[in-house]
Amino acid sequence: MPIRRTCLHAVFALVLAGLVAIPAQAHCILSTEAQASLDRWKASGFTIDHDAERHVRALALADCLGEGDAFLRDGIAFEALSTWMRGNRLGDATLRTLERKLSAHLDGEDASGFRKPFAALVLSEVARTDRVRPWMTPGQRARMADAAAAYLRSVRDYRGYADGEGWRHGVAHGADWAMQLALNKALQPAQTMALLAAVGAQSMPADNRGYAFGEPTRLARAATYLIARGDLDRAAVSAWLDGLATALGPRPETDPQAAWWTRRTNLENFLNALASATAGSDHPILSALTADIRKLQAGLP
Repeated sequence: MPIRRTCLHAVFALVLAGLVAIPAQAHCILSTEAQASLDRWKASGFTIDHDAERHVRALALADCLGEGDAFLRDGIAFEALSTWMRGNRLGDATLRTLERKLSAHLDGEDASGFRKPFAALVLSEVARTDRVRPWMTPGQRARMADAAAAYLRSVRDYRGYADGEGWRHGVAHGADWAMQLALNKALQPAQTMALLAAVGAQSMPADNRGYAFGEPTRLARAATYLIARGDLDRAAVSAWLDGLATALGPRPETDPQAAWWTRRTNLENFLNALASATAGSDHPILSALTADIRKLQAGLP
């Protein structure tokens, strides 16, 4: 064991120094491990006592986020990474390396549709670590906010939960990422607006399907926190709301109308979720927002 730990320390140091490249997507180390062993590890709270071993393991688990097996992808890889980050068990250098690796996961094709949504979900946990205990530079934080907005806008795979496959949920995971950034006091107004615009862009899916897995609520929650920050003036928020109605457009006078009605229902569900999140709030910004939402709802075609 001492030899093994010494090797792990050496590998860890080389990785963080940039002398050992980490592939954007490599083989998932969990695929060769027995489920009984993984079950015991999960039951232990993903305990790894030695920092170097835990940090190397964390970087390796990122390669399991595209796995087709929901137990490995969601039940082990995501949960372990989330547990460690929420328990402050990963150092700043590891978080930086993990952020770079996960960002690379957002590039390229994702045929099975798991890798990008779960990279976004873990990036939301990375963003949370920075708001709880700031470690990013302003430039790094700005790049992450830009990446989150770009990812959320780009989602075109609207699958949520599938029996036998588990979750994809790209829109909801992107909304969670935006929400964690919204809660960070160091975010700048331009970044807030870009994230809010991305949330609005997904209030009505590009393929005109009806949301069925709670996406409007997740989007509305992100929007509420972004607006409640108070760094956007009311005119900008009102223009954002009006833009949603403009994106819906008037009801077609002749068939086909089904796609329009689906879009309207998605927008209505998003506005209802947003109004529910803000109604009754004594926060002056949210009170004003509630009034604007009600006005918009009343004017929908």
